[in-house]
Amino acid sequence: MQVRHKNHCKNIFIFIYILTMITKSLLNPHPNSFIPYQIFTLHLNLFSSSIQQPDIETKLTSICKKPNPNFSEAVSLFHGAVDSGILPSRSASNFLIQTLVKSKKHDLAFSVYYKMTHVGILPSFISLGCLIDCFVNTHKPEFAFGVVALMLKRGFVLNVYVMNLMLKGLCGISDVNKAVELLNAMTRNCVSPDIVSFNTVIDGLCRAKRLDNAVGVLVEVEASGCQPNLVTYSTLIDGLCKEGKVVGAMDFFEEMKRKGLEPDVVVYCILINRLCNQESFDRGKELFDEMLSKGISPNVVVYSCLINHLCKMGRFKEASGMLNVMTEHGIRPNVFTCTALIDGLCKDGRATKAVKLLNLMVERGEEPNTVTYNILVNGLCKEGLVGDASKIVQMMMDKGKKPDVVTYSTLLQGLCNCGKIDEAIELFNLILKDEDNMKPDARIFNMIIDGLCKESRLDEAFEIYHMMVERGNLGSIVTYNIMIRGFLKAGRINKALEVWKHVLELGFLPNSFTYSIMIDGFCKLCMLSIAKGIFSKMRASFLKPTSFDYNTLMASLCKESSLDQAKKLFQEMRNANCVPTVTSFTTMIDGTLKAGDFESAKELLKDMLQMGLAPDTFTYSTLINRLSKLGQLDEAKSVFDRMVASGFTPATCVYDSLLKGFSAKGETETIIKLLHQMADKGVVLDSELTSTILTCVCHSSEGHNMVELLPTFSQEASKGTSFSCNDLLIKLRESHPTL
Repeated sequence: MQVRHKNHCKNIFIFIYILTMITKSLLNPHPNSFIPYQIFTLHLNLFSSSIQQPDIETKLTSICKKPNPNFSEAVSLFHGAVDSGILPSRSASNFLIQTLVKSKKHDLAFSVYYKMTHVGILPSFISLGCLIDCFVNTHKPEFAFGVVALMLKRGFVLNVYVMNLMLKGLCGISDVNKAVELLNAMTRNCVSPDIVSFNTVIDGLCRAKRLDNAVGVLVEVEASGCQPNLVTYSTLIDGLCKEGKVVGAMDFFEEMKRKGLEPDVVVYCILINRLCNQESFDRGKELFDEMLSKGISPNVVVYSCLINHLCKMGRFKEASGMLNVMTEHGIRPNVFTCTALIDGLCKDGRATKAVKLLNLMVERGEEPNTVTYNILVNGLCKEGLVGDASKIVQMMMDKGKKPDVVTYSTLLQGLCNCGKIDEAIELFNLILKDEDNMKPDARIFNMIIDGLCKESRLDEAFEIYHMMVERGNLGSIVTYNIMIRGFLKAGRINKALEVWKHVLELGFLPNSFTYSIMIDGFCKLCMLSIAKGIFSKMRASFLKPTSFDYNTLMASLCKESSLDQAKKLFQEMRNANCVPTVTSFTTMIDGTLKAGDFESAKELLKDMLQMGLAPDTFTYSTLINRLSKLGQLDEAKSVFDRMVASGFTPATCVYDSLLKGFSAKGETETIIKLLHQMADKGVVLDSELTSTILTCVCHSSEGHNMVELLPTFSQEASKGTSFSCNDLLIKLRESHPTL
């Protein structure tokens, strides 16, 4: 009697806490909930049954202990017996509840509990614990508190297992504050928490991203006399890694090893994955090697993580090698592993090899997911293998995988990029028919409109636009940018301006790209005044012009010999903190040389080099062309030599400019040297270059001698034929009989 009284006193504090929880629940009842006080109501008329039916009990036990038990049958038998007035024993009823809870058949367990208590069969302490487990696993911890109160009312002594279930329930609904309160109540007044109690709360705090509090609980663990275990550290390491705090996670990793706790594959997996994600692959690989040295076998997740990051870094050979090691150790690659490799191969431009890997994956019984298929479709489309991409989509559908918006949009973009617009329209119509499963968005409409505009099928593009609007989709500013660009490119100015006006009427704000399109379009149409007006409007709209916008206008100004305006714009560009590009300098150098201002051109080139901008092919070609026309042949030849030394291959127009310049100066020897240099580099003569060479020979005072010194040129590289001095002689004699 004294022991029972002592236990009752010991539980009084927790009983008060639980009553507080119940009160809070009653004050804030959920409209569809089974409120806790009803649990008490169920037990007002409890009575013990003296009826025993061994047959019923035997049948219940037999059904539940089968290799493949039919729990629904067992529950039906129980209900049928009770409804017939045959009451199973208390032990049989409790056995049924406990078996159902262990098998996660919570609804069936509730129905048995409700029935047995209504006919007076008392639940045991273990059954009430199972009922708590049911409420916890169905995320109704407030009802679980009611069961705990019932336990206390019936004189049961609460143990740590029951309290741990309560902690799990509170953490499961992210009510970590109440879990901490309950843990403190346990610590202060009644059941001493064990390491499971602490680990449960630490996990809840980590999930709530309250890492400092979680670390604080670890201090309490050590102060309480409990010893942190592998789960404690694993939970903290995982929580820190998810928040990107790898340094802190590694500190706990080292601490657990100092305390004699050996990390398992889970801990290594968490750390390796996070280190790789933070671009510390080498450190992750070190941990992998450490695992192997300790005899810990990496699982498929560890291998997949490393393979994925090797692929992301472009180290495909190492990734393939790790795949081989993985299979050699009897670990079967999963869909994530294969998808990582397929993604890596596609990014490396080896989509056909990725297809082989997909086929191998299917042969081994590993089912690719939609992400796998989409990656492969995208990789094939980027390599222009749209036909193969279509086959992958068909394969996907044959295997019961429904293409999603990513699948269709990727394939549609691939068809448009390859100029297969009619096939793209067929696919687009298929998408429209499948609208029940996938409603086409503005992006898909934009793709088909853009594809038609690029093929100059503007009226069809406009029809697609109207179809989009009829479906309640007004598109985006991207839609209108595409149409404006298409109409300007076709010279349909009125239509372009009509779309522009429509954009403003709809309330869309033109973006920088809208203005850039119009500036470029009107410049190409030689309508420079309109282009300048749009440029001014762009700045008035507080949109910063790009280097492309400045370059476009400067090129047009130079073309119409408005060099002073171009110079002002170039200076304005620099004042506006818009960094000039190589194209910017090349444009201005070309304009100044065209105006005969050689000194200003040299200053621009010097300025360009000081900014760390290296001349490109276009810069060199422009300089050589203009210098040759100005008769600055030494300068032109010097630029030519720098161009070749920089690894650039001069175009035929460069050689053409130099030959014309040297011919005008009568420098036959230099021309011969240049022609031999051209022949050595495999320059293929086109009609214009051939005409220039003929002109050089005709204008030379050493015509006969020069012909004999001409080298042999490759005329058509694809056919391997050559163009020799004999061919030139024939052409020369036909045009100049005196030779």
